[in-house]
Amino acid sequence: MLTFTALGPFQAWADGAPLDLGGQRQRAVLARLLVAGGRAVPVNTLIDELWPGAPPAQALSTIQGYVSRLRRALEPDRAPREEARVLVSAPPGYALRAATEQVDAWRFETLVKSEGDPGRVWAAMDTALELWRGPALAEFGELSWAATEAGRLEELRLIAVERRAGAGLALGRATSLVADLEAHASAYPLREEAWRLLATALYGLGRQGDALAALRRARSVWRDELGLDLSAGLQRLEADMLAQRLESPAPEFAQRPKSPAPEFGQRPKSPAPGEPPQLPAEASAAVSDAAPLRVVVADDQALVRAGVRAMLDAEPGVTMVGEATNGEEAIALVAETGPDVVLLDIQMPHLDGLAAARRILSENRPPKVIMMTTFGSDENLYAALRAGVSGFILKTSAPEQFLAAIRAASTGDALIDPTITTRLIAGFAGRVDPASPPALAGLADSQLDVLKLVARGLTNRQIGQTLSLSEEEVAIMVKSLLEHLGLFDRAQLVMAAYESGFVTPGEKTSFSSL
Repeated sequence: MLTFTALGPFQAWADGAPLDLGGQRQRAVLARLLVAGGRAVPVNTLIDELWPGAPPAQALSTIQGYVSRLRRALEPDRAPREEARVLVSAPPGYALRAATEQVDAWRFETLVKSEGDPGRVWAAMDTALELWRGPALAEFGELSWAATEAGRLEELRLIAVERRAGAGLALGRATSLVADLEAHASAYPLREEAWRLLATALYGLGRQGDALAALRRARSVWRDELGLDLSAGLQRLEADMLAQRLESPAPEFAQRPKSPAPEFGQRPKSPAPGEPPQLPAEASAAVSDAAPLRVVVADDQALVRAGVRAMLDAEPGVTMVGEATNGEEAIALVAETGPDVVLLDIQMPHLDGLAAARRILSENRPPKVIMMTTFGSDENLYAALRAGVSGFILKTSAPEQFLAAIRAASTGDALIDPTITTRLIAGFAGRVDPASPPALAGLADSQLDVLKLVARGLTNRQIGQTLSLSEEEVAIMVKSLLEHLGLFDRAQLVMAAYESGFVTPGEKTSFSSL
């Protein structure tokens, strides 16, 4: 069966085997016809859109040559004079003839528009989102038609994320959705539906204070970015929460234990509509027997330490094993308690957080370090990233963000708070440091592809989906990158990629091994 994928690296496949589609511009012809959704694209339009502003004199014959070679690739068994059935002539141009199921982008759009009860919508959105393997049409991003279509598909993806969450809330799955909704609202803070879903999910779990705090964060962002107050819909939601007019969660639901995280590549098993999720006996035992993440907090402000302690005390699976008021105390406490994660204020007396982080991370088998900050010079923050901290968290962040940061850092899977790290990377990229790895020499193409995606902030799961690898394979490759470059933390990989010039801010990622 012939299939086409555009939600990620662009490719045509015959019975699961990739086809040779030729060079970039020849591939762009097929991609442009795919974007047309089966409609004919005039040859003049193809010429104007493939060579914007300055088409060559032989553009028409060049397009005809591209089409001829693409036809041979797509239908290798077609007789010389036999009519093409896939890439067809449709005067005054060409069209791609394929069924919806053959094109991931077409199938995705159909699924996103699915209607029905919450169970049906959940399943459709789940299937739709699983089709994504990376940014759509990224390799053609410099062409306006591709950028426009990529933006349209990305908007549909966000709608699918939100429709899936809405269906999940209707099915009583708020517990498993809160973390995803927190990340979604943080990544797209101007989307009203993102904040509505997050606040509704928190309220449905009995966390009314956190739900109102989420709406306050939305109001702050909108005022800063747009000069506007919350929309009328969010203001009504806030008023209903304050007046206790929303339906309260059932006590047995609010007290239900949290499900353990699913294995990589698997989604949590979904209960039947209206049925509360149940933990199998072996999963319950695993939750009760699992060792909690051990956290040390170092901050010279007693109020900050108390707030973090209260947050961690309320979270199963995480425990605070000590607190320090300065960098020297933090170093001694880490040596004494052997924590998994250290939350370290970047500005402290006696010994600041940056110096303390360097000393903590220089030890054998050091814990992960997250810098807490309310302000601070970019020079210091960047130096902390180079030292190997796992990232940053703002002290004003919501509890969900703190907990997500601790868990992410403990797995070594991602940098924290992209609002800070992205700014730093953009500001300092290309600044060569004498200690940085020399030109990333000796890396295989497959390793370089992984490094590019690590530098873009993707998790091992997302990298695996983009490169068609398992999470375990990605983890092994990340470990080999660290060993090859003499580094010990994922954040340092990001720094190495940018400082060497291998990746630059805003660069469109392409993959040499695909």
